[in-house]
Amino acid sequence: MRNTARWAATIGLTAAAVCGPLAGAAPAAPGNAPASLYAPSALVLTVAHGESAALAAPERAVTLVCAPAPSGTHPAAGPACAELRAAQGDFDALASDDDMLCTREYDPVVVTVDGVWRGERVSYERTYSNECVKSSLGASVFAF
Repeated sequence: MRNTARWAATIGLTAAAVCGPLAGAAPAAPGNAPASLYAPSALVLTVAHGESAALAAPERAVTLVCAPAPSGTHPAAGPACAELRAAQGDFDALASDDDMLCTREYDPVVVTVDGVWRGERVSYERTYSNECVKSSLGASVFAF
């Protein structure tokens, strides 16, 4: 049941993230090219406490739209999009804060990402040993 609720929330947030920026856009007149073309980048990010997303209900969820401009419900959309561009959309390659000291406490936190990055489907899940370790990687992306 939890997995069904997670997918329903993910689909709803993805639809809002992808369609929201397009709501005000008027279709191009026949024979005219649109002003700009871009590959869509719209993501739904979730955070939950637990060892896997299948076993833990999301505690927080945000949308992050990076193209054509940073937007969404993410509190730091601009810096998060910049970090993802620098990592070329590879969530495992997000920069870490090597100066951050974390305890060895085991209180697993799982993050998920579902959506589209530069026109390609993305589905990502990673479990961190605790909140501090999660926060040390991708400072802006998973800071919500």
